[in-house]
Amino acid sequence: MRVIEIDGGAGPAEALRLVERPDPVAGPGQVRLRVRASGVNRPDLLQRAGRYPPPPGASDILGLEVAGEVDQVGEGVSRWRVGDRVCALLGGGGYADYAVVDARHALPIPDSLDWVNAAGLPETVCTVFANVFEAGALNAGETLMVHGATSGIGVTAIQMAKTAGARIVATSRGAEKTAAARALGADLSLDAETDDLERAILDFGGVDVVLDMVGAGYATLNQAVLKPGGRWVVIATLGGAMAEIDLMRLMLKRIVLTGSTLRARPADEKARLIAAVEATVWPWVASGQVRPPIEATFPLEHAMAAHLRLEAGGHVGKIVLTV
Repeated sequence: MRVIEIDGGAGPAEALRLVERPDPVAGPGQVRLRVRASGVNRPDLLQRAGRYPPPPGASDILGLEVAGEVDQVGEGVSRWRVGDRVCALLGGGGYADYAVVDARHALPIPDSLDWVNAAGLPETVCTVFANVFEAGALNAGETLMVHGATSGIGVTAIQMAKTAGARIVATSRGAEKTAAARALGADLSLDAETDDLERAILDFGGVDVVLDMVGAGYATLNQAVLKPGGRWVVIATLGGAMAEIDLMRLMLKRIVLTGSTLRARPADEKARLIAAVEATVWPWVASGQVRPPIEATFPLEHAMAAHLRLEAGGHVGKIVLTV
């Protein structure tokens, strides 16, 4: 099969190479997918740069989410059949013609979704659900603030939280992104380059939950605008990992600060999360209420261009490889 490898094990986007490897085989509890599309995510960039190695037992091939057809069913799998259209969460292996997946980490693709739209969902939706709805405990009527609102995670968080009955404060950079976040459903969409974020958010009433992909860059802002009992959930540190925290303010406001990653979670935990997503979020996906926009698609052999597009940071929504 064709796969994308990183020449030398780590490097810039130009280090990505299309090579051939033996086809994988589905083991017990697994299915093999004929991959039709694969989502491109920021953790892929980190792995390519040598800063985010795959967890033990995971494929060294990039790619954390795919859509495709089941073409091989391992021993002990009863739910899936050859020919089923599924999308799946992976620990790695998505940038390839075939991928082997824990059968419990797959989701049925609704008839209304094509391969590209389906491939952009598993990693993104699971990340948002685990962090906004589980760790962040967002409820209907509360306000969620999303930093990096036009990223793949950001646009998905806006749609999911809006569907769940929450209000949305979105921060992004530039008038075009600010308009895009507003069009996706943000009740207050702010330009981090020109707006007085703290004043605007406090005038709006503050926020109950922060989904933070920036980290240190917005730590002071988050502490200022969170309401009493607020939840601050960190999932990336694009603006720095070392932040100054006013512990007295956290105490007085009863702010909960937490964070997580998804890739290294145990297989059983991912299976639990996938089941929760299927029960709660999948009806929203099937109805079209959650349908993250696709910024661009690239064929597998142009993975370098896809990475450069994501690194440039001007995208609104998901970037997907077609296979």
